Amino acid sequence: MQNLTRITRNPEVMGGKPCIRGMRVTVSTIVGLMASGHSANDILKAYPYLEEADIYEALAYAAWRAEEIEVPLISASTTHHFPSGK
Repeated sequence: MQNLTRITRNPEVMGGKPCIRGMRVTVSTIVGLMASGHSANDILKAYPYLEEADIYEALAYAAWRAEEIEVPLISASTTHHFPSGK
């Protein structure tokens, strides 16, 4: 992992979730906003105390964690058969 100095974890802040520089803004908040179509500029306007580097480091952290945790995906072609209840 690269040196991500802006991402902190403290059990007393947001339950220990990864946060931006000890503030109550979680990495997942930033990732969720970006995933829902908000730009970095949108986020900086909504959270004026953040810096652009905070956003990109949050994304880098999330990408690193995604590489670390392999989650099996269910194929779209997978079907589930349930009993008819008869």
